[in-house]
Order: sequence, then structure tokens, then C-alpha cells
Amino acid sequence: MTKKLLQINITANWGSHGKIAEGIGNVVMSHGWDSHVAYGRWANPSSSQLYHIGSMMDERIHGVGSRLFDNHGLMSKSATIQLLRYVEQLNPDIIHLHNIHGYYLNYPELFSFLSQANKPVVWTLHDCWPYTGHCAHYMYVQCDRWKTHCEHCPQKRSYPASLLLDRSYRNYDMKKQAFLSVPNLTLVPVSKWLEGDLRKSFLKDCSIRQIYNGIDTNVFKPQTDTKAIMSKYDIPLGKHVLLGVASNWWRKGFEDFLQLRRLLDDRYVIVLVGLDEKRIKSLPTGVLGIRRTENVSDLCGLYSWADVFLNLTLEDNMPTTNLEALACGTPVITYRTGGSIEAIDEFTGYIANQGDIESVCELVEYVCSREKDVFKRVCRQRVIDNFSSSVQYEEYYMMYNQLLRL
Repeated sequence: MTKKLLQINITANWGSHGKIAEGIGNVVMSHGWDSHVAYGRWANPSSSQLYHIGSMMDERIHGVGSRLFDNHGLMSKSATIQLLRYVEQLNPDIIHLHNIHGYYLNYPELFSFLSQANKPVVWTLHDCWPYTGHCAHYMYVQCDRWKTHCEHCPQKRSYPASLLLDRSYRNYDMKKQAFLSVPNLTLVPVSKWLEGDLRKSFLKDCSIRQIYNGIDTNVFKPQTDTKAIMSKYDIPLGKHVLLGVASNWWRKGFEDFLQLRRLLDDRYVIVLVGLDEKRIKSLPTGVLGIRRTENVSDLCGLYSWADVFLNLTLEDNMPTTNLEALACGTPVITYRTGGSIEAIDEFTGYIANQGDIESVCELVEYVCSREKDVFKRVCRQRVIDNFSSSVQYEEYYMMYNQLLRL
């Protein structure tokens, strides 16, 4: 009988974790499985069969409840019950969770079902939300209350923001009770850093297997016609290009890029992708902003042309932008933040402490003083050897088979 995989995520083939779920689905289908993805919002066409959880109205009601009463993940009960009816009818062999936060699921209902389903459950942790009483990230404020018991949350107004109540103490207990109720749960942190913190949390006694995110090296690869890309986005030729890319620049070091600009001379230009129009209009001379590239090929062209990819993130688990830049042959300079440093080694990138702009400036000048070809082959080979999606997603398939004892 054909095996069935069901993945549950906020998106389907959209955004980094949505594309990861899509890639995993493609791998299991190549082995003869059926692949299904249940998603909350934001979907692109998918090779897997899709199920849409809830509605826009449900999402809005969940959002209001979350913002007023710190009830994130405790709304959407009707939508979750309908999802569980679908799961029962589908009867998948493996249930694989990704981001279950995002105003679309009721996690007590979901985990009550999973605790009785007698099926292997895999949960890829893309952030820290599963073991905190509120936040998805805590490194920016250097909070470690999650190690003992969350309360008096210093990030009450950060995602998932609560404007009135702080129920982090209650939420911590509810998560702990729900998530520890599933006997055959396997947790998959996407970086060694996240694995380390996970093993200090209330989930430490669960089965844990670290697997890195992967990228498609057939898509992200060095481009040759890069001058056309530079012309298209009005980037001046003859200068050293320092590239930064983010889908959301919240705590991604935008102000640090501006400080760096003040330390560099006019031989350098900083190009930032993913900025909104307000920020683009406020940029100083020597910093160019791009709202978004028209397609992945253009993004690869920018990665390929850049002398260095700068990731000055202040809060991250395992950013795929580092991998994309390396796959296009470009070295990375990153802050010592979370799992961001795990993408590089001594031949493919350099590390600076958060906020040490002078060190970043020195590293930029050093990298730009060397020929780009020194880095191109080793950068790409590092991704092929360690972060190729075909290899990483096969790890999930092998894990599924081990869990099913096939």
C-alpha cells in the first residue's frame, strides 16, 4: 500500500519553511509515496496535494485574540477540528509539523489528537516558539527564562504580540503539557545552536535529531551574465558590492549596515534587498535598496556579482540566505548569531561579534582585496557537500522509514 506523508505548516511552497516542506514532499514522491500539505495561508502551486486550514476571518479573529489576551495558538478551534477530520480521513503514515504558530491552529486540540493517533510525528523546529511561553526568538533580549519557567515576558509586544495581557506563565505550562503528551514525537532543530538550546528546554527528553535546511543547488548557482543584472537594478559597475538580503528586516541589522557605510570609502556600494519603500527613500549615498528581485535568477545574479554577502542579523536560527550566497560562489561575513555561523568554515567566510562594525569593516576590506575566484569554488562546494536540498531532504525520508521500521 502506498505510504502517505502529511505536512502541516503556515504556508505551502511559500517562504523558506514552505519551500522546505515542498522539497520534502518531492523527495518522498520520488520514492513512490503520496504527499499532502495542510497550510494556514499563503500558498504557491505545489506538487503535493493541498488542504487549506480555516479562513481569512478565522485568522483575523485569532489575531485579535492573540493581540489582546496573549492567546496565540489557543484560538481557531473549529478550523482545527475540521483539519483533524481531514487527517482522520486521509490516514497518513507520517505526520510532519513545521510552523504551527501563525494565527491558524489550536495546538491543544492538535496535540490531543496526535497523542492518541498512534502515528509517528516529526516536528521541524524553525524557531524557538515551541518551548517558550510567548516569543519565537529570545536572543536579541538575551532572555533565558524559558530554561526554567517563562513569566513577565520582556517581549510581550514582539511576535506574536500581545498588547494587553501577559500570559507567558500559563502558556508555558500549556505548551509543556500538550507537546509532551505525544509518545512518538521526533524533534528536528535546523541548526546545532537551536539543538543546544532545545536540549536545555522542557523538550530535552524528546527524541531529537538535528537536520540542516537545504537549498536547491541547481537553482542557486553562479550566474555569468551578471552585468545585465547590475544594469537592471542600477548598481554601479567598478565598485566592490556588499550584499544584504532579508524578507523581513526586523532585527536583521539594517542600522548596522548604515553604520558600516560611514566607515567605508567610495570604492564600496552596499545593496540591500527586501526593503520597503520608506526605507529605500531614506538611504544615504552609497547604499542602494531593492524592494524585491523580479525572480530567483535575478537574485542569483546579485549573489554572484557581489564581492561578499553580509549577514548582520541580530536574531536567527539558520538563515538560508547564507547558503544561497555560498552556492553562488560568494563568501559570507556574519555576526556570531545563533546558527548563522554554521553555514561557513575558515575557507568560505568570516565571523564578527554583534555590533562590532569596525571588525566587519576590516573583514570586508580583506575579502575585497582578494580575487573572487579564490572563494568561488570552495564556497559552492561547501553547500553541495553539506547543505544540498536533495541530501538534506533524503535524511527526512530515511528518518520516516526508520520510524515506520521499513
